[in-house]
Amino acid sequence: MKRVRTVDDVMNHSVVSVGLDATVREIVRVLRRWEVSAVPVLSAEGRVVGVVSEADVLRKVPGDAHDDGRAPTAARLMTAPAVTVLRGATIAGAARLMGRGRLKRLPVVDEEGRPVGVVSRGDLLKVHLRSDAELAEEVRRELLKFLVPAGEATLGVRVADGEVTLTGRLPRSVPAELAVRLARAVPGVVGATAAFTSVGS
Repeated sequence: MKRVRTVDDVMNHSVVSVGLDATVREIVRVLRRWEVSAVPVLSAEGRVVGVVSEADVLRKVPGDAHDDGRAPTAARLMTAPAVTVLRGATIAGAARLMGRGRLKRLPVVDEEGRPVGVVSRGDLLKVHLRSDAELAEEVRRELLKFLVPAGEATLGVRVADGEVTLTGRLPRSVPAELAVRLARAVPGVVGATAAFTSVGS
């Protein structure tokens, strides 16, 4: 089973973008062809420097009160700086970023600021479509990875509609609350409870 942990696991790896000198007509053509509402704007070095959306085009069309007669380009129309997310960011982190900015899509960039994909709200929601069996397997793997070094552990994991129930035996040195927090951190888990028996000194 593929582990779903970061934006890189769920994003669309196809990148549609425009350059700083793209005209209104070119921007609209790209938006319509790819059926998206916004695209990242790239510098000459290939880094994301802004985002131009349908709303940006409609707000700043020639003939408005601020029209200076120059043909508008992506450099003038875009919203900058761009809100981006690193490909290694957590799914929860990307969701918080979208929520704060009320954004539907985020350009995904590498450490150099170059685009490697796009993540949408729908992409982030995919984690909730994973089967209960997949979630149970990942929860069990994650908990054992952290709990076994602390001592002997017998772990039962049951998942129903994304709700995790943990049972079994934990070393006294491991708080049950820790196991619950680890389970809740697995993308797609909507809640977790535990009923453990403590073993050892």
